[in-house]
Amino acid sequence: MSVVVVGSANLDVVARVPRIPGPGETLLATSVARGAGGKGANQAVAAARAGGAPTWFVGRLGDDGDAALLRASLTGAGVALDAVEVSPAPTGTALISVSDDGENAIVVVGGANADFTALSPAQRDRIASAAVVVAQLEVPLPTVLAAAQARAAGARFVLNAAPSAPLPDELLGEVDVLVVNEHELADLAPDLDLEDATQQLLGQVGAVVVTLGSRGCLVVEQGGTTEVPALAVTALDTTGAGDTFCGVLAARLAAGDTLVEAAAWGSVAGALAVQRPGAQEAVPTADEVAAARQEQA
Repeated sequence: MSVVVVGSANLDVVARVPRIPGPGETLLATSVARGAGGKGANQAVAAARAGGAPTWFVGRLGDDGDAALLRASLTGAGVALDAVEVSPAPTGTALISVSDDGENAIVVVGGANADFTALSPAQRDRIASAAVVVAQLEVPLPTVLAAAQARAAGARFVLNAAPSAPLPDELLGEVDVLVVNEHELADLAPDLDLEDATQQLLGQVGAVVVTLGSRGCLVVEQGGTTEVPALAVTALDTTGAGDTFCGVLAARLAAGDTLVEAAAWGSVAGALAVQRPGAQEAVPTADEVAAARQEQA
């Protein structure tokens, strides 16, 4: 069963710094690197490489050298690109600072992602072929809604509500699984604690998964809440860890796992990813995830 990821692709420009700079502060970086990123493309790589699912990426890239780098990374991970369109805008760019303790701060320049304002007929057909459709919020909201509405009957729509943005009721009503971190949850349900916030959202979506970093994640369904523990690791770079989680979760759902089982696989994959630098290059293989799951059991 296949996964289609609808979303963004960026060239990541990553600077290593002693700490994340504050407002008005200048720091000297110890290194800089260029790599393939973007929440959508990262999740597609994770679904294919770490999740082992047949995966398609639906999005837009510029006609430039940055796009060539992204295409090579995606196809190298086994992601199909026949539903990717070329935009007159340049390929998206993410400017990332990564501190010595593994934390990051990111500025995204949308480029071709911001130009992704509608789905083509071919893209709609590809979405309709998937068992699980995944989207994020680095492309325009109307495109995210159109992707949800284009899925086939019985297919599941997973929305990673990142970066934070107000979500219309029409979109929330399409969501089978909403994936958020604690900050995104607070933005969607302000002035509520974690339990009340998830219960409020559960009245609008099928299920909520809250990622908690080194504390694992919570899976909140109509039947109750399940705590999924994290794999204990030392983080080198947290860039793309949440995307790895989402991609693997989608792949395992497409394979027939329960949401709790899928979240457990995603949690382990995300933990493996933070031990390596970069975004897509840090995504583990399915064999590595399976071996870590076996050790965890």
